Amino acid sequence: MSIYPQVRTSADLLKSTIRLEELIPFLIEQKAEACAIVNTKLYGLLPFYHELKNAGIHPVIGLTARVQFDHIVLPLLIYAQNNDGYKNLLKISSSIAIRDDELLPIQWLKGYSNGIAVVIPTISDDAKWVEHPSSIELLQKLFKGRIWLGISRLEGEKSPFENEVIHLSEKLQIPIMAIHECLYLNREDAFSYRVARSIETGVKLSEQVQINENYKRYYTPTKHDWLHWFNDREEWLQESRNMLLSCQVDIAQKGHILPKFPLQQGQSAEQVLRMLALKGLKERLKTNAPNEIYIHRLNHELEIICSMGFADYFLIVADFMNFARGQQILTGPGRGSSAGSLVAYCLYITQVDPIRYGLLFERFLNPERVTMPDIDIDFVDTRRQEVIQYVAKKYGEKHVAQIITFGSLSAKAVARDVARMFNFESDTLEMISRLIPNKLGITLKEAYHTSEPLRRWIEEESIRKRWFETALKLEGLPRNASTHAAGVVLSPVPLVEVVPIEKGHDGIFITQWPMQEVEQVGLLKMDFLGLRNLTMIEQIQKMIYYARNEKIDLNEIPLDDHKTFELLQKGDTAGIFQLESEGMKNALREIVPTQFSDIVAVNALYRPGPMQFIPIYAARKKGGQSVEMPHPDLEPILKETYGIIVYQEQIMQIANILAGFSLGQADLLRRAVSKKKREVLEEQRIAFVNGAIHKGYSKEVAESVYQQIVRFADYGFAKSHAVAYSMISYQMAYLKANYPAEFYAVMMTFATGNQEKLFSLIMEARSKGISILRPSLHKSNRVFSVENGNIRYSLSAIKGVSQTFLQKLISARKEQGKFHDIFDLAVSLSGNYFARKSIEPLIKAGALDDFGKNRATLLATIEAAEKHAKIVRPTEEEDLFTSQTSLFGKPKYMEAAPIPNKMKLEFEKEVIGFYLSEHPVTNIRNKLHVNTNSFLLNGLPQNALVKLVGIVESIRQIRTKKGELMAFVQIQDEYGSVSATLFPKQYNECLGWIKEEVLIYLEGNVEYRYNQPQIKVKMIRNVQ
Repeated sequence: MSIYPQVRTSADLLKSTIRLEELIPFLIEQKAEACAIVNTKLYGLLPFYHELKNAGIHPVIGLTARVQFDHIVLPLLIYAQNNDGYKNLLKISSSIAIRDDELLPIQWLKGYSNGIAVVIPTISDDAKWVEHPSSIELLQKLFKGRIWLGISRLEGEKSPFENEVIHLSEKLQIPIMAIHECLYLNREDAFSYRVARSIETGVKLSEQVQINENYKRYYTPTKHDWLHWFNDREEWLQESRNMLLSCQVDIAQKGHILPKFPLQQGQSAEQVLRMLALKGLKERLKTNAPNEIYIHRLNHELEIICSMGFADYFLIVADFMNFARGQQILTGPGRGSSAGSLVAYCLYITQVDPIRYGLLFERFLNPERVTMPDIDIDFVDTRRQEVIQYVAKKYGEKHVAQIITFGSLSAKAVARDVARMFNFESDTLEMISRLIPNKLGITLKEAYHTSEPLRRWIEEESIRKRWFETALKLEGLPRNASTHAAGVVLSPVPLVEVVPIEKGHDGIFITQWPMQEVEQVGLLKMDFLGLRNLTMIEQIQKMIYYARNEKIDLNEIPLDDHKTFELLQKGDTAGIFQLESEGMKNALREIVPTQFSDIVAVNALYRPGPMQFIPIYAARKKGGQSVEMPHPDLEPILKETYGIIVYQEQIMQIANILAGFSLGQADLLRRAVSKKKREVLEEQRIAFVNGAIHKGYSKEVAESVYQQIVRFADYGFAKSHAVAYSMISYQMAYLKANYPAEFYAVMMTFATGNQEKLFSLIMEARSKGISILRPSLHKSNRVFSVENGNIRYSLSAIKGVSQTFLQKLISARKEQGKFHDIFDLAVSLSGNYFARKSIEPLIKAGALDDFGKNRATLLATIEAAEKHAKIVRPTEEEDLFTSQTSLFGKPKYMEAAPIPNKMKLEFEKEVIGFYLSEHPVTNIRNKLHVNTNSFLLNGLPQNALVKLVGIVESIRQIRTKKGELMAFVQIQDEYGSVSATLFPKQYNECLGWIKEEVLIYLEGNVEYRYNQPQIKVKMIRNVQ
C-alpha cells in the first residue's frame, strides 16, 4: 500500500524541489493509490490535479497552513473532502495570502470549515501540539469526524512524544494516520533542497549557525519505506489511505464564466450592443445611411457575437476604451485578429476599418470553433494602470484581478544564486556569468558542453563541482512570483469562488494561478498591454502642441503623405516602430513603398521564412517580373500582394472562393494546415479538392492551389495584426517626416542612458539641419525639448546629475525665475543641495555658460559658492539671511584663464558621453581638402574616391593568410562613424602611431558590405 498525504511540490517557490515531471513516474513506480499536494498556497494545483488523474493516481487537494489560536500559532494540514470543501480551500488560501503575516485565524477556519478535513501534524514543530491539547479539542468540536492526528516517523525513528499522541487519540477519540512531509524526491537531493531554502531566505550556507540535520530526512519514501517505518502500526497507514480516498473533488471545467455589463432594467446586452454598433457605424462613415456592404457585415458579426453569448464582453471592452478616450489615454489602433471585426471598429475598440483592408471577422471569432474572444489592447505604458483601476472600480475589487506569472531559475540565474549561497566572491559570480554563453534559453548542461573555459574551471576544484551539481538540480525551478505584464481577469462572481487570489499592487488582487490555469477554469482573460511606442507618439503630439500650438489627430492623418513615403523609401526609419532594424531598412529600400499596403506587406514578410519573398514582391511591384496568379479567379484576393500569399486571411479567402468553404471552415483549414499533421493535411486536401470540383474547377487546379496553401501556411501572417501595427509604424513615420525636431527630441529623451543610441540620433538630427543646443541652466528641462525648430539638450542626460537634485533645481527655477550668478543659484538650492558633485557636471556640460563666465572660472568658484550657501542658507528650512543678503555682500568669481579647447571638449565627453558643442574634427576639416563625411558616404557610388577626416574609435588587428598584419579601424566624425580597412601595406605605414582617440586624414575607395558603406584605405596620415 502506497499513499502520500503530505507532498509539497516545486510550485511552492523554493520550499520544495519536487518537480511534477519527476514525481509522477516515481508514484507510478511505487504503485501509489493517492497523493495530496499541500503547498503553502494553491500554486501548482491544477497541473498536479490533472496530471495525477491522467496517470491513474487519485489526486487530493490540500494546503499547509499556520493557524492562529489565541496566543499560539500551530501548523495544520487542510484538505478538501468534496467540491464545497474545494471552494472553501480557494477562500482559505486567498484569505491567508492577502494577510501580511500569512496566518489563518481560527475564526476564519471556522467560517470555511464546510467540506474540509484537517490533519494535525502532532510530531512536527517540536511537538508543540502536544503542549496545547485545548487547541486540539477546539478543532475536534469544529471538525467532528473530519479530524486526524498525524504521526510521522522520520526514517522509521519514533518520536519521544508518540505515546502522548496515542494517549490523546484514545482520550479524544481522534484517529491517528501516518504522515510524512515530502520536500524533495530522493535522499541525495537533501543538499540541493537546503541550498534552495538558502536562496529563498537569502541566508548563505556559511551563515547558517545551527543546522537542524533533520532536513536530510524529508525525502519521498518508497512503498518499502512506508511499510518498514510503520511495520508495527499498519492500521495508521490504512487510516491514511481511507482519509485520502475519502477526499473526492471534481475540478471539471463547466463552460465559460463570462462577466455581465451593468445595464438599466429592461435592457439586454444584445439590444444595447446593436444600438451602439449602428450609431458608431454612422459616425465612422459620416452618414446616416451606411452602404449595404457595411450593414450586411455588421449584422453578420452581431448575429455571431450574440449567438455565442459575447455581447457583454464587447460592451465591457467598449466601455473601458471609452474611459481611456475620455481621459486622453492614447490606445493602439488594434492588435491581433480583433482588428478584423467591424463591430470592434464601430465601438471605437479598434481604429482599423476591416472592410477597407479586406480583413475577416472569422479570423477573430469563428462560429464553427467556439473559443473565447480575445481583444488585446495597447495603451500608453505609463497610463495602462489607470484603465485597470477603472475596471476594478466599476466591477468591484472582488471581481477583477491581474494575473500572476512565475519567474524560474534560468541557467545564469541559478548559477549565480547557488554561487552566492556557496559564498563565492562577487568577481567569481561575474566570471561565471561570462563563462555561460549568452544564448536565449541555454541550459547549464548545454553551457557545460559548449564552453570549454567553463568546463575547465569547474573541474579544477571539488567545491566548484559541487556548486555545478547543485545548480543543475535547481535549474528551472520556479523562483519568484510577479504580475503578468498584461493579463487581467474579470468575473461575474467573486473571484475567490473560482480561483485563489493574493495581494497585488494598487489595491488590485492577483490570481495565484498563471494565465493558462486561469483560462482552464473558464475565466475571461483580457490583455491590457503597455506599448512604449504609443508613449513616444503621445509625447511627440504633446511637444508639437507645446512648440507649435498644433493638435495632431492620428486618425485623421493622410495615408498618402508624400514626405512620409519619401522617408520610408530611403529606409530613414531609425526610431520607427517595427521598421528600425538594418534588415527592415534594406527591405524598404528594395520594395520602395508607395502605398500603405506596402508597409503592411513588408511588416508581414520581414520574418524568417517569408523574407525570401521580399525580392519577388519588390520585382513584381516594379514590373521587373511578371505577376503569376495560381488561378485567374484568385486575382481579387492576391492582386495587392502581386500573386504571393502573404496573409492568413488570403488562405481563408482562397478556400472560400475556390472550394466553397464557409469562412469559418476556411479558418479551421488555415489552423489545421499550419500544424502540418499528415492525417489532417490529407483530410483537408480531400475536402478542398472535392469542394473545388463541386464548384466546377479541375482536380489539377484544386491540387495545385492546395499545395500552395500548404506551402504558405507556415509563412502566413494575420493581416489584421499587420494592418493595425503598420498603422503605428506609419504614424511614427509621418511624425518623423513632418515634425522632425519634435520626433528626435522625444526619441533622445527615451534614449537617455544609452549613449550610443543617443549619439546616433543626435548625428541624424544634425544631418537634417537640426541644431542640438547645449544644456542650459535656464532653458533646459528634464527632457529634450524643441526651441525654434532646434533641440535643447536635456539636464537628465548629463552624467552625475541625480534626479533628486534636478527636481530641486527645477522647482527652485520655477520659484525664482532666472538665477543671476552661481552664488544666487547656490543660495536658491541651499547648502544641502549645492555641492561640487552635482554642480561640476553641469559646468563641464556647459549648462552654467548662461552666467557668461568661462568654464574654468565657474569650476574655480564652486567652493566659494558652497561656503556662501552654507552661511546664508544652510538648509531649505533655514532661510537665515536671504532677505538681508546685502548685509553680507556677495563673494566674487575666482577668475581663471579659459580651459584649452581640447580639454573643454574632453570635459564635455566625460559628462555627456560624446563631443556636443564642437567635434575635434570640425576645426581640422576646415583646414584640409576633404570631400565627404560619414553621413554623406551613404549616397556615394561603389569605388568612389573619398577624402575624409575623423577620430580613431577602435582598431581590430588580424593576420592575413600570408601572416601579414592588417586592421579594421572604426573612424568617427560629427555625423557618425564608418569602418575603414587598412591592408598590410597601409597598416604597416601607420603601425607606429595609430591608436584610439588619434585624429587622422585618409583617402580611399567606397565599397558596400550589407548595404553599408566602408572605405578601402589607399593613404592615411596623422593630423594630430
